[in-house]
Amino acid sequence: MTATAPELTALAQGWCALSLLHDRIEAHLERALQAGHGLSVREYSLLDVLSRQHDGEGGHLQMKQVADSVVLSQSATTRLVTRLEDRGLLMRYLCPTDRRGIYTNVSDTGLALLEQARPTNEAALRAALAEASEDPRLEPLVRTVEAVNAPMGVAA
Repeated sequence: MTATAPELTALAQGWCALSLLHDRIEAHLERALQAGHGLSVREYSLLDVLSRQHDGEGGHLQMKQVADSVVLSQSATTRLVTRLEDRGLLMRYLCPTDRRGIYTNVSDTGLALLEQARPTNEAALRAALAEASEDPRLEPLVRTVEAVNAPMGVAA
């Protein structure tokens, strides 16, 4: 197969469209979250991921799992955790059963900010998708994103 094969070109065009959609959505979310709550997309994502963990066996995420969830390296995730901890949005403490392990939880202040930011994130996401759906290159991807978790038999 050559670099100009139609299949490769279509695949590359699809990847470019997906990348464009992601970048547009992320920029839209970034502006809304910064303006409304002083949070970056990564900070919001980290608070969201950590707010979903629970106490008990397997409930707390390891830093690698958190990093994978927010699509950052472990070192970048650690720096982000430190920044949010400095702002009083997160807290770290030693694992009660393994003194080498450190848990990270969202503080009450962080949970309150996250709850305030959720509607902003949702509205910004909906607006970004609505805007992107007007671009014929992105419209099929928008339909796919909207259908991912839609109930069976219900159109998005």
